[in-house]
Amino acid sequence: MTHFILGRNPRLTLIRASALIVSAIVLFGFVLLPVRLHGISMLPTYNDGGLNFANRAAYWWREPARGDAVAIRMAGEHVVYVKRIVGLPRERIAIIAGVVLVNDEPLVEPAVVYRAPWNVPAFTLGDGEYFLIGDNRAMAAQNHDFGTTTRARVVGKMLF
Repeated sequence: MTHFILGRNPRLTLIRASALIVSAIVLFGFVLLPVRLHGISMLPTYNDGGLNFANRAAYWWREPARGDAVAIRMAGEHVVYVKRIVGLPRERIAIIAGVVLVNDEPLVEPAVVYRAPWNVPAFTLGDGEYFLIGDNRAMAAQNHDFGTTTRARVVGKMLF
C-alpha cells in the first residue's frame, strides 16, 4: 500500500512533498495575501465577490506607483480595501467634474470607463501619503470610499 501512495522512491516523494508544503507556507504566509472583494467600487477591473491576491513582496524594493491597484489595510489584520493609486506624496490633487487632476493636469485613467461629476477641492499630499480611489466612478461620491492613506497601510499590489 505504501508503494501506491509514496511511489517507487518514498524518500524522494517525501522530500518533494516537504518542499511543496514549505513553499506553500512561505508563499501564502508571507508573500501572497488572498483578498475577497465586496462591493462594486473597483468595477470593471475587479468584480464583487471575486477572489484575488495581493503581492506583499511587490513593494519590498520599490515604492507604490501611480496606477497600481493595491490592497490597503483598514482595520485589523484581515480587513483590506482594494483601490487604485492616483496621487503620490507631495502632489496636488483635485477632482473636477469627475476628472482627477494631479498638479493641475488631467490624469489619463484607462481603467475608468464611466465618470460621475464628482468634485473634490484641491489639496496637497504629505510625505508618505497616497491618494486612492476606485475605478467605478459612475457611482455617487458619497457611496464610494476614497481618499488619502499612508505608505504603512499599503499591504501589496494586486496581481491581476
